[in-house]
Amino acid sequence: MQVSIVFAAATRLWRQTLDVPAGSTAAQAVADSDFALEFPEYTDQPLTMAIYGERCDPQRVLHEHDRVELCRPLVFDPLESRRRRVAHRAGKHKSGAG
Repeated sequence: MQVSIVFAAATRLWRQTLDVPAGSTAAQAVADSDFALEFPEYTDQPLTMAIYGERCDPQRVLHEHDRVELCRPLVFDPLESRRRRVAHRAGKHKSGAG
């Protein structure tokens, strides 16, 4: 059965289509792909996986035409980033009110 592995690197979108045996898991498909050769800097850390945007366990059994998405680690905490933006906007309003 055919599945795709995709990864949005910082500079490009990488995609590979594979023929895998029925019953293959997301982790097996990634291991069978060229991902480790293309992005060795990500092989020492577990990456979050998703199927069509829905987070999944690496042991999830794949179906025909599934797209396994590999997600880069976050470089910042999204909640902290939001707090900083809100604080920054609040500071602008206070300084502009006088």
